[in-house]
Amino acid sequence: MTMEKITQENFDSMYVDSIEVQQIDKFVCAEMSRQIHRYIKGMSGRKCIMEKFEEKLSGMTVPEKEEAIARYIDLNRKAISGLDFKLVLARAIANYCDTFDYMLHLVNNKQKMEYYLHRIRDKYIQYHEVIEVNGKFGIRDHKGEIIIKPQYDFIRTCYVYVDDLVTMPIIAQKDGKMGLVLPDRKDTVVADFIYDDIQLRDEPPYFEAKKGKEKTLL
Repeated sequence: MTMEKITQENFDSMYVDSIEVQQIDKFVCAEMSRQIHRYIKGMSGRKCIMEKFEEKLSGMTVPEKEEAIARYIDLNRKAISGLDFKLVLARAIANYCDTFDYMLHLVNNKQKMEYYLHRIRDKYIQYHEVIEVNGKFGIRDHKGEIIIKPQYDFIRTCYVYVDDLVTMPIIAQKDGKMGLVLPDRKDTVVADFIYDDIQLRDEPPYFEAKKGKEKTLL
């Protein structure tokens, strides 16, 4: 593969300033976090869970925040319903630029805008997918890798953001009974498949399991 040589004529379209990319990533991340906060404030999510999620975000690096927000969005895709990524990018660019003229210069650079828009989508749109094989269900991640084997009668990812999709248990059914399994590529069982039903709670313990008339918090 040959790389096009950067010249005076193509400098603006070909050159990528690593500091610019780093700072715009930072401001985009702040905008995405603000979008999720607005979503929760609009009473479309669970406030107590979001407060814990935001507390965790505060101690993370920008790449860690990007990954956590992407997992949040993956589990609650309504959080970005109607969101215009061009507006997110424009706000990030405005925060980055020292002058209005330079902001206009960046916004009007179509190739650079496309570069950043693709970058935003790659970072924040990382959806897992429930798959079915021979009538059994499993999950694969946004890269197409299997994180839960398709061997369950029923499967449900959980609307909880205390951690992420990698470590939060999944509600599943096997041989007519409910249990909890981790999406860790090993199908680690954290609650045996002995329950008639498992429901999600808003606070820890996060699961309420029923076995006959008996209720257990998991």
